[in-house]
Order: sequence, then structure tokens, then C-alpha cells
Amino acid sequence: MSLHPPASPRAEKPGSDDPTRIAAMPPLDAWLHRQQSGGAACMTALYVSWFEGPAPTLEALRARARQRLQPFRRLRTLPHSLTDDRTGIDNWPHWRESDELDVEHHITAPGDMSPAPLKLDRLLAKPLDHGRPPWQLHLLPAENGFALLLRAHHALLDGQSLRTVLYALLDTGPLPEPARAARQERVSVAPSAPSLGRRVAWALDDLLPKGRPLPFHGPVGPRRDIAFSRLPREVLTAARDGLKTGTRASNTAVFLASVAGALQDLGLTGRFPGLPGVCALVPVDVRTAAQAALLGNHYATVRLPLPTHRDPYRRLTAMEQRIRGARLHQRANAQADVVSSRPQRFTAFGTAAGRYVDSPRYFSLLCSSVPSPPGGFTLGTARLTAAAALPPLGPGHPLAVTMTHHHTGAVLSAVTDPDRRLAEPLAAAVDEQLRYLAG
Repeated sequence: MSLHPPASPRAEKPGSDDPTRIAAMPPLDAWLHRQQSGGAACMTALYVSWFEGPAPTLEALRARARQRLQPFRRLRTLPHSLTDDRTGIDNWPHWRESDELDVEHHITAPGDMSPAPLKLDRLLAKPLDHGRPPWQLHLLPAENGFALLLRAHHALLDGQSLRTVLYALLDTGPLPEPARAARQERVSVAPSAPSLGRRVAWALDDLLPKGRPLPFHGPVGPRRDIAFSRLPREVLTAARDGLKTGTRASNTAVFLASVAGALQDLGLTGRFPGLPGVCALVPVDVRTAAQAALLGNHYATVRLPLPTHRDPYRRLTAMEQRIRGARLHQRANAQADVVSSRPQRFTAFGTAAGRYVDSPRYFSLLCSSVPSPPGGFTLGTARLTAAAALPPLGPGHPLAVTMTHHHTGAVLSAVTDPDRRLAEPLAAAVDEQLRYLAG
């Protein structure tokens, strides 16, 4: 599923006394909203950042949010279903926008800020209040400092949006030397427009099954299990040099090659002649540079088969070649154009397509690599030390792996249904694969 950034919807006032504005949800928003409202999955997503230093007071954090988040209209919207008067059936869902940002409701902190382990599993699996814009920011105690945890319904904010909101609250601090060098490496190249024939081929390829049921597939329960592993920037840089060709692999290639090796080491995959293998669903942001701060769901998903080589360096080489040949951003934009042009109504075909996309035949697991904004960041005198994005689990897919970058390195995170008991071993195995490439 995907969505190209739409034009700003025309606001409508339902009545002269109504202070709200109503606009139809874009197709991807509506699909994600229906996932939860139909009972298929809890679509809460998280973005957590850790800080070393004194925590702000709740009042100070709310005052900062009131000033810095007020311009984000998206944070003042909540789902609204319009009912057909003739049939009583809910039509295509809408967003209803209010004029006030209620920071007292949306930003919370416990009464005791004594250091304690973060309980993220319950917050990831807990739906948000139906009567308010579906997001909350939690100020939580953590070892050597504190954490900020932003959670939202995926229909409201995608991973890039979660990061944008959280970083809007921070100040830019001194840029460490490794991060300065990494920023200087970034080169922005505008991709050429693909031909009509290539766009048609991509659209057809998006429909083909590329996965098969694996040992961890099956129903997703209501609870979550989460595991983290932190990686220094030096390890990631060395791993990217694992191509042994004088060129540097992308962060995404290093990440996906390591996930492929971890799944093999844990016995969660195998090779069967004539059958599809393990296919990662990779979200690709389709915002332009000018739309970097645009909130909402503005991404497409590209499926990438994971390499089956036993040698880690051969896996990395194959993954890098696969990513380069996939033209991720071109393909994502082409897919987004198709989805955004869908009629805004529920159909039997759309329902069937949604079930297919949720099945293990379409993809094996979600693998998301979240980039980092350049620079060091602070909140007051506290310094940002790490960040991690945690996606919701969809029906039939009780496993997701992410690598979230920050200015000093990255955080690997695994989210699973706890009945699988995979979070800790998978995060450790991906970490081991990355360190092997770096060695």
C-alpha cells in the first residue's frame, strides 16, 4: 500500500456553529484506519528517544509543545466516520480538524520520575482514545536521564512524521565529528522519470506473490515483545565497507543483508527449489525535499527478496545490487501515484486486495531503515543519545525489524508477538551479523 503526497484537501464546514473542518481521508490513511476499526490489528506506532541529562518538568515540556507543535494541523485532527442516512453504513472515513492543540491531554508524565525500565510493550499494543486526535507524547524516566515516547495511530502519522514531530521539540546541538563527516557524504540526486512501460511493469510486479508462509507466520495476539540493540556509527561505517570493491554499500543494504543472515542463523527460513523465498517489505518515503516536514502517510512499500547466500559478504553484495536495480524511490513514487488515484469508497476488490497484502504470500516481514536528521540534538541541557521507531504489527505478520539512525549510530529493534519468543534472539542475531561485516 502507498500514498503519494496529496494536495491539501479543501476544508468544509458542516455547519455555521461547528468549529471543526472535515476532509476525506487519502486512501492509505483510510486503509490503516480500517485495519484497526475493523478489528484486524492495533495500528499504534511508536518513536522513542533517549536523553542523558536532567529531564524537563511536565509544565515546561507542554509549554514547548504548545509553541512548537501548534503549526502542525495534522496533530489537531481525529478520525470521523460519516454515515449514509439511507443505509446506516459508515462511508469513507474523514479527518475532522479542530483549532486547538490540547497539550494537557496529549502530553503526560508519571508522578514519579525515578529511573525505571521503559514499559514500551503495553504502549505499543494499546489503542489510543477515539475521542481525541490519536497521538500522545510521554515523558518517561530512563537510566542516566529520561526518554520521550511519541505514539500515534498509523493512520495519522507514518514513521517519518513521528520523527518530524519529536525532533520539532528539540534544539540543534554541537555536531559531533562522525556525524559531520556523514552529512558531508550525502549527495542528493534527482532521479529521472521512468518510462510508461517500466511503470506498467512495476505495477504488475507489485501484484505478484513473492513470499511463502514461514515458521513465525500466523495470527497476531494482542501483546507485544520488544528488543533493542545499539550500534556505534563506527560499526555501521565499517559494515558498509564490507563490499570489498572500493565502494560503500547503503545503510539499507547492510541492514537487510544482516536481517537475512539472522533469519538463517535462527532457522526461520530455508531454500525450496521453485518456491518464493523470504521477502522484506521496505517502506520508502516519497516526500520531496520541500515536503520533509509534511505530516501524514506519504510513503510506498517496495518488496525486496532477501539473499540466501551463506557467506555474509556475498549476501551484502547481492543485496546492494538488488537495491540499486530496484530504483526504490522511482518505484515508490510510481506506486504512490496509482494508489492515490483510487476511488474513495470501499469495494469488494479493495477488501480482497487488503487481505492479500496482509498475507505471507505477499511479503514475509517488515524491514524499515529510518534515516537520521543531520546534527546533534538537545532538550534543555540534556543530550539526545539514541532513537528507535517501532511499527505496528499487521494481521498474519507477527514480526517487524527496524534500524533507526541517529547522529552517533543506530538502534536495531525487533517487535514480535511474545508467543513467538523471537525479539531478543533476532535483535542479537542481526547485531552479530552487522558486527561480522564490520570486522
